[in-house]
Amino acid sequence: MKSTDIARSDRELKRARKKAEYIENKLNRDSLSVGDYINQLHGLMFFDAQKIYGISENEDLLMKFVEMRVDQPEKQWETIIRKAVRKTKVVQKEEAVKELMELLDFAE
Repeated sequence: MKSTDIARSDRELKRARKKAEYIENKLNRDSLSVGDYINQLHGLMFFDAQKIYGISENEDLLMKFVEMRVDQPEKQWETIIRKAVRKTKVVQKEEAVKELMELLDFAE
């Protein structure tokens, strides 16, 4: 084998080990990431082009907030909520963020 072939096989082996380590770490992680919470909150919201409906009555949102308060640091909470609301593309974003922050405070 040439030295370039050996170097190439070493690089491929290193990539495979790194990928396996990444997958193993991802599977062993107990808590959800910020992106996971954003996607799940977006999925729990009922909305049209103008507004998000039923925030205060949605028990699933409340349970997700309780889980989020345990898994995520406090500095991430508002970011998660704002990005989930932004993902809905509703016109009345600030009102929805305000209602969701109130629900989050209630989730203590």
